[in-house]
Amino acid sequence: MPAWSPVHLAADVPPPKGPYSPAVRAGDFVYVSGQVPRDPITGELAGDDVATQTRQTLSNLQRVLEQAGARLADVVSVTVYLARADDWDAMNGAYVKMFHQPYPSRTTVGAELRGILVEINAVAFVPGRS
Repeated sequence: MPAWSPVHLAADVPPPKGPYSPAVRAGDFVYVSGQVPRDPITGELAGDDVATQTRQTLSNLQRVLEQAGARLADVVSVTVYLARADDWDAMNGAYVKMFHQPYPSRTTVGAELRGILVEINAVAFVPGRS
């Protein structure tokens, strides 16, 4: 039995299509798998611009965190994957509307993403809520 436990999504959200957990809790930490800009219920892609896709992706991230008993304010580290590095300003504009000071650490990298413009994963610290 592992020393961590998977986080399950709400009953109205289909499970991941791949062999992974949406998030796992390990002690006081929650590790959220990469979230993408698809509506979690319908599977529809949100918009065709990076700002819209970033908002949906962060909303999905927030939903997973809530299932784990965490909040965006608990996030200590974020990795953002962008299909186009030139979209950084637009992504950042949407990002700062969801995250507030003190900001978590963040790395943003260019990546080959399949049909989407942004993917985001995160680590949250939630002491005493495990």
